[in-house]
Amino acid sequence: MKDSIRLAPSQVKQASDVLYRAFFQDPLVRYMLPDEARRTQVLPSFYRIVVRYALRYGEVYTTSTVDGVACWLTPGNTTVSSWKLLRVAPTALFSFRLSELQRNTIYSRYTDEAHEHAISGPHWYLWGLGVEPSCQHQGLGGQLIQPVLARADRAGLPCYLETTNDVNLPFYEKHGFTVMSDGVVPGTRLRVWGMRRK
Repeated sequence: MKDSIRLAPSQVKQASDVLYRAFFQDPLVRYMLPDEARRTQVLPSFYRIVVRYALRYGEVYTTSTVDGVACWLTPGNTTVSSWKLLRVAPTALFSFRLSELQRNTIYSRYTDEAHEHAISGPHWYLWGLGVEPSCQHQGLGGQLIQPVLARADRAGLPCYLETTNDVNLPFYEKHGFTVMSDGVVPGTRLRVWGMRRK
């Protein structure tokens, strides 16, 4: 097993490339960017923003060979803010088409409400977990989330996440998460599960 280590700022591109490959066919990504060519064009820079944001407002874990990435937002920073996004990547919004931003707004409204309903008070938010496709199903994802799960347990803090892929449910349940919400984003066919770990 590889050790989980904190991602260095110099590894942002490597980490975002892993997330790009891991999430390329994810239901959420396909909803946000239905055109595959557009996904190929936009997704790498999108994940650079995600990783930079998580480095600034949370913690990012990887391995020495950057085979996987876990992006956590720390207690007190678990609501993704447009202002914080602009601080991290001032030109970020200009990369996206209006229709893509609208889909993101619809999704975010739905998940923000479910998040608030499922958990209040200080908690950790697993914003993204991705493993290089060739390294999946080898225990790396569980290893990457372990440092924060252990800290949360010691501090008595819950953790929260969303997934749009039902294949992920048994993995997260194995790590102590339970489904708090299960619904479809209004006006779409995108199903989202909100999960909490006490």
